[in-house]
Amino acid sequence: MRSGPGSRWRWTLITFAFLATAINYLDRQSLSVAAPLLRIQFHMSNIGYSRVLFAFLLAYTVMNGLSGIVIDRLGTRIGYAAFVGWWSLSSLLQIFAENTLSLGIFRFLLGLGEAGNWPAAAKLVAEWFAPEERSLASGLFNSGSAAGAILAPPLIALLVLRYGWRVSFACVSCLGFAWLLGWLLLAPSEQPVRDTPAALSRTSLPITSLLHSRFTITFTLSKVFIDPVWYFYTFWFPAYLVNGRHETLRYVGHYAWIPFLVAGAGSAAGGLLSQAFLRLHLSLTGARKAAVTVACGMMATAALAVHAQSTMLCIGYVSIAMAGYTVVLANMLPMPADVFPSDSVASVYGIASMGSGLGGMAFMLITGWVVQHHSYNPAFFLFAALPFLGAGIQWLFMGSLSQPPALTQENAQTAL
Repeated sequence: MRSGPGSRWRWTLITFAFLATAINYLDRQSLSVAAPLLRIQFHMSNIGYSRVLFAFLLAYTVMNGLSGIVIDRLGTRIGYAAFVGWWSLSSLLQIFAENTLSLGIFRFLLGLGEAGNWPAAAKLVAEWFAPEERSLASGLFNSGSAAGAILAPPLIALLVLRYGWRVSFACVSCLGFAWLLGWLLLAPSEQPVRDTPAALSRTSLPITSLLHSRFTITFTLSKVFIDPVWYFYTFWFPAYLVNGRHETLRYVGHYAWIPFLVAGAGSAAGGLLSQAFLRLHLSLTGARKAAVTVACGMMATAALAVHAQSTMLCIGYVSIAMAGYTVVLANMLPMPADVFPSDSVASVYGIASMGSGLGGMAFMLITGWVVQHHSYNPAFFLFAALPFLGAGIQWLFMGSLSQPPALTQENAQTAL
């Protein structure tokens, strides 16, 4: 069976990446859906809740810088399995939380494991897909985040209302263990074939070369401002519906999945958008950045959400904004593979995701303070504006997305 670009097997692997991403978001979203009850039980304020989110993002940020390196060293099969197993166990441990502190500790452990998902999936895409297919493949696996978030409100709300929040955490963790078993049984142990002499000549680059490259620096900075937008909707929107719109947890279960459904469609369409720009004869660099910029305009609709007369109209505006984010991500996920050899892609994406985590930590604490002392309105305006900073960094400083024909350790510094 032929491996690498052109192999049918690669779509099976993307299905695994999609499922892992969906489970990742079920684990992540379980807290935001159960938060109204947990906050009552644990006497958590908005600031206390933001600190629990901070603990998750702190671990997520630190491990992002390491997870890609670990996955590049272990390989996609073992590396992916290790991180899914860790986060599934950490999710299960949450059933033992008794207060805000212990919940924060278990969320910290969860963040350590969940950090490995995107570097592993980005490496998988780089290994198994040709450049022109990567944005579509990235959009497809990343739509798992929307799928998990779609399932979370009705599923978690149902489990919480019927059986309690501890059972909801336990059930989600079992899905991760089921994925792990299937992956170890079915994922190929061999590396995909490199089809070109140029590809064969490329080797994994030293971390110092990756850290000093202009692409890594600007890509990381852009994620500082873009990715916290998704964290805001993931962690705060269900709470906003209850506390800001005075809806019930049952209402959240019935309707809070809608923005994530629209976001899932945006993830798949995001890959097609850059392909459309390529057909208009834009360069790969121009197509990726143009798609990101269009999507940032979509994300700006968040500013309208807090002024919507009805909750459903508010959900509609947020849906457009969240779809904009997934379009952005579908076009940013393949960028490291456009520049670096596949043996370094997970490391680059992991390093850049530290920017995502740093931005997330900072803006989650800011959100908690703003909501506690003012209202949700300034927060929605903030997250409508931030993406344009990220897009501006890409246009002004990132440069061309092109991989030299034979990128090696010796010429990495000059080429990048």
